[in-house]
Amino acid sequence: MLVGGMAMGSRMASKQAAQAEALKEQSAHDALQKQAAAAPPAPAAQMADVTAQLQKLAELHKSGVLTDEEFAAAKKKIL
Repeated sequence: MLVGGMAMGSRMASKQAAQAEALKEQSAHDALQKQAAAAPPAPAAQMADVTAQLQKLAELHKSGVLTDEEFAAAKKKIL
């Protein structure tokens, strides 16, 4: 009878350990979601690249290399 009680206690301890591990994983997942939500939408380097591309297009348009339609289409692709 003692063997059966030990087996039951072992299963309960195993179940508790599994529950504790699941709680730990959920907490880590929640922390990652909070961190992702707080992150800025776009990195500054990416924004600088877009700005540089738009400036280059504006120069080409101003110098007459690009027509109004070409400039508008290229700008739309970038944005």
